[in-house]
Amino acid sequence: MNPAAMQQRYAQNYQQMPQRSPHTSSTRRGQIPINPAHMPQDAKKMLDAQNQEQMKRTAEQAASAKRRAEKPTDKAMPEGIEDLIVGDGVQQYKKLRELERKLDAVMMRKRLDQQDSLHNATKKYSTVRIWISNTVENQPWQGRDLDENAFDFTSGVEATYRVKIEGRVIEDEDADDASEKGSDDEDDKTGEDAMEYDGAPSTEAPKQLASRQRTKLSHFVKAITVDFDRNKNLQPDGTTQVEWKKPQVASNAAVLPPQADFDCLEFERKSDENINCMINLYRDEIPERCTLSKELANILDTNEDDRPSIIMGIWEYVKAMGLQQDEEKRLIQCDDRLKAVFKQDTIHFPHIPSLILPHLTPLPPVSLPYTIRVDPDFHASPTPTIYNLRLPTPPSLPSLPPSLPILKQLSAYEEHLALLIQALSASQRKYQFLDGYKRDPVTFVKRWMASQKRDLEVVLGESGRLEGDVAGMGLGSEWRRGGQDGVWGSDLVREGVGLMVQKGGRDGRAF
Repeated sequence: MNPAAMQQRYAQNYQQMPQRSPHTSSTRRGQIPINPAHMPQDAKKMLDAQNQEQMKRTAEQAASAKRRAEKPTDKAMPEGIEDLIVGDGVQQYKKLRELERKLDAVMMRKRLDQQDSLHNATKKYSTVRIWISNTVENQPWQGRDLDENAFDFTSGVEATYRVKIEGRVIEDEDADDASEKGSDDEDDKTGEDAMEYDGAPSTEAPKQLASRQRTKLSHFVKAITVDFDRNKNLQPDGTTQVEWKKPQVASNAAVLPPQADFDCLEFERKSDENINCMINLYRDEIPERCTLSKELANILDTNEDDRPSIIMGIWEYVKAMGLQQDEEKRLIQCDDRLKAVFKQDTIHFPHIPSLILPHLTPLPPVSLPYTIRVDPDFHASPTPTIYNLRLPTPPSLPSLPPSLPILKQLSAYEEHLALLIQALSASQRKYQFLDGYKRDPVTFVKRWMASQKRDLEVVLGESGRLEGDVAGMGLGSEWRRGGQDGVWGSDLVREGVGLMVQKGGRDGRAF
């Protein structure tokens, strides 16, 4: 047998032999062993960066936990301290604490009421009037006469047009009544049904409102797109769409940035002929409504709704049809309508928010057709195209939140107050210790020695039943009782131990 055939034969036999990898156990557990020495240089750098970021986050969390452990949190006045302090300072402090609790309760209730009003209140609508117009520059009919003897008959400039989209809220007396009356009907309409078009030419100028904070066009929409009815290859700019998206704004922001606070949107493109376009307005609603599938709409009897209302409607349908199981109320027995939606015989109600997602699609935009005119006949007497839209009224901007220095100052005050309460508690314990020693020194020393002995036995693990004078004084049941109601399970003891450990010396001891 030649060497090549022998090598091939042994290679086949070697491949057929069962091999055991040192990483087999980890691979079976779903872990892929990674050897950093065999990794590419870019992958090594990425892995090192991820490890450093993880270590940094872990260190920040440990430092934050240490700072929280060092700060006392108890601001309740110790019981019986009013008998040891001259004056009515303790009584006034307790009254202020009670007033603070009432204010916190009122603020929390108002915040919850505001959230409920946003989700459950009847949606209000406003009339928004949209003016769409365009101007032109450097069109062929606007240029100067060309020299007949010149070889180049081009003007050297390109023809352009500028489109202007401007919106204003129409303040009329019947707006609120009409919005309340038509709110239920508007919920079931699409963007095209909610749009009213005034095709008659008009030269009416937008009403200039006062400079006070008012609702603007950008508050009603989250995006605006313009689609041109023209082949992309024939578009000089190489694009067939103009797009604007509202930037992300913090929920507690009291002032919107200029990119999200405007009444007029303009854009400029190159063309020397008329172009049809479609202006799409994507509504910005809180909570956001969605279009329901046919199966889900058959249950809720509506084509559009927001997610909280959809979940509440399904819950009401389940209760009305008696589909809850007797043993487990969260388990729903699906009927024919629910089976058409969820494709299951039984479902858990907490899973419904994720199960309805395939049946929800975003609302279609409000589409406004417009023809960009560049001919001289139109611009001899230009008139804007006007649309009247009924759009959901956006929520008002929240009040200005407290500034960061004020919040830091309040936090410092609370920390200082907790330290004062802790000092008062320590002083009260010292007073009680010395007062007990003054009244009956012999009995007090015996009780104190017995208590120290008991603590030492607990620390050394030699604790047993109390005997003799210690048992007669009734100290065993108090110090042996564990749990949250015991002496060692109270919040003050845990907080005191944490502070003592954090303030310990180099050898780890607090004393």
